[in-house]
Formats: sequence, C-alpha cells, structure tokens
Amino acid sequence: MQKNEQGVVLLSGGNPQIAKGDGDEPVQAYIAAMPGWKSALGKRLDEIITRSVPDVRKAVRWNSPFYGSEGGGWFVTFHVLTRYVKVTFFDGTSLQPIPPGGTPKSKEARWIDIYEADELDESQMTGWVKQASALPGWVP
Repeated sequence: MQKNEQGVVLLSGGNPQIAKGDGDEPVQAYIAAMPGWKSALGKRLDEIITRSVPDVRKAVRWNSPFYGSEGGGWFVTFHVLTRYVKVTFFDGTSLQPIPPGGTPKSKEARWIDIYEADELDESQMTGWVKQASALPGWVP
C-alpha cells in the first residue's frame, strides 16, 4: 500500500483514498492528496466548476470528488488514474460538443482523459460544466 507525502493511502493508479464526506473539505483533501501534477489539475478543475456553478454541491464518493446541485443529482466527477485524470460527465451525450470518451456500455456518460502534457481547454471545460449543471444529474 503506497502513501503520499501527507500520509494518504494511494489506491490503484495513484487515486487518493479519501473517506466519503459532503462539502468542500473532503474535496479539497482529495485534491491535495492527488499525486504530482495531478493536484494542480485538480485545483484548476475545482476552480472551473466552482466559478461556473457558484452554488455547486460537493462531496467525495467512491474515492472521487463529485459535483452536483442540491436535489438535482451529480453532473461531473474526476478520478486519478496512473497516467491521466478522467473527468466524467454523467449526461455527457447531451453536451455540445460531446466529450470524446465513451463506450457502448457507458450509456449517457462521456469523459475526457487529461494527460500531463495536455493543454486544458478551460473554455471548453467551462462550457461543458455549465451545460451539465443545467441537466438532471445522476442519482445513485
């Protein structure tokens, strides 16, 4: 079992093991525990989401930060993998343009994988977040 500098257990692919919790605090703990360059990306994603949806609801579920609306379900999450961070929109097939990741089994969900050398298109991410937040969210 690998741990990072803060003593947080890193699961498969370096994903931080953060206890389930609601609010900004567990999300910020997750982002701080993301290894290497991924933490800075997590901060940027969190800033984009919070700026785009000021009343966003935040939580950590299944060792990933989730963003949604009160009573409306979750619309986006991200997750650390070995070489990239996966940003998933639960109703991604309703977004324009549709995010590139998807399989026949992923139903409406679509995602974008962001690698260290990638330039984050903040304008596109902002557009997707705003669109996704206006749709009915995923309710587990």
